[in-house]
Amino acid sequence: MKLATLKSGGRDGTLVVVDRGLRRAVTVPAIARTLQAALDDWEERVTPLQAVYELLNAGDISGAFDLDPAALAAPLPRAYQWLDGSAYLSHVERVRKARGAALPPELRTDPLMYQGVSDGFLGAGDPVLVADEEWGIDFEGEVAIVTDDAPMGVTAQEAAAHIKLLMLVNDVSLRNLIAGELAKGFGFVHSKPASACSPVAVTPDELGAAWDGARVHLPLRVHFNGERFGEPNAGDDMAFDFPALIAHAAKTRRLGAGTLIGSGTVSNADRARGFSCIVERRVVEIIDGGKPVTPFMRYGDRVRIEMLASNGTSIFGAIEQEVVRFDPGASG
Repeated sequence: MKLATLKSGGRDGTLVVVDRGLRRAVTVPAIARTLQAALDDWEERVTPLQAVYELLNAGDISGAFDLDPAALAAPLPRAYQWLDGSAYLSHVERVRKARGAALPPELRTDPLMYQGVSDGFLGAGDPVLVADEEWGIDFEGEVAIVTDDAPMGVTAQEAAAHIKLLMLVNDVSLRNLIAGELAKGFGFVHSKPASACSPVAVTPDELGAAWDGARVHLPLRVHFNGERFGEPNAGDDMAFDFPALIAHAAKTRRLGAGTLIGSGTVSNADRARGFSCIVERRVVEIIDGGKPVTPFMRYGDRVRIEMLASNGTSIFGAIEQEVVRFDPGASG
């Protein structure tokens, strides 16, 4: 099943069921007005939502309309929690090398995770607004899961049952602000602005054999200004799978329905597959040639992040964003 949110209908938008081809959609007010409402009572609402999905794919439902990607917000325009891991060790190693930081001794036994902005996710086509190009604007292609209510202390073995939806994320990073913030010893604030989400969120069964209950075994396709930037496989080199990330997040807290947990930047040790963020390519350029060649994003630059099924169809739709200068005068 594929679910999305129209920008109309208030801060949390309006829930729609989307067909498998991402062409048609239908609102479901009798089932749930918003995706958060559906997640709050998932066990009661998933069956009628699935029934609508099947009718929509069969072309046998009234009220369906052509889907306009520009009309979509993030599937969860705001969420109770956004917890982003760093499950790919090749990414951690390259990024730490880029800023001259030591690797944590528990790198291979305890996942890194931070809590980010969750009160306003960007839609897949919304611009990345940044006030200063010199902040080192970078994209980060990720896979994320959405949970139902997960209790504090849930084990990794139990956690898989709490994964209800998956989506893609562009976790925007301002690289030149990170080192200064981390030096204060209190984590990210300015260097991690709002992230963007794919047009739709999908139930795990939509991934077929590519989903093993813990990882997505498909390439993440990233294009930068229209050129291939990378296709790392999200199932390879993922040291901490999603159940492990859920268990880590829930060690001292419960996770409310609608919690998003990110994989961190998808990264493979095999650099021939390319990259999901600019900083990793820059590190490889330094290793190979002594200096970085690829600049961070500038105003007008565009990134596209997408994942295709084995038959070549888009699973989540594409995140496609342009970097735009933030104008404080235009925000009000």
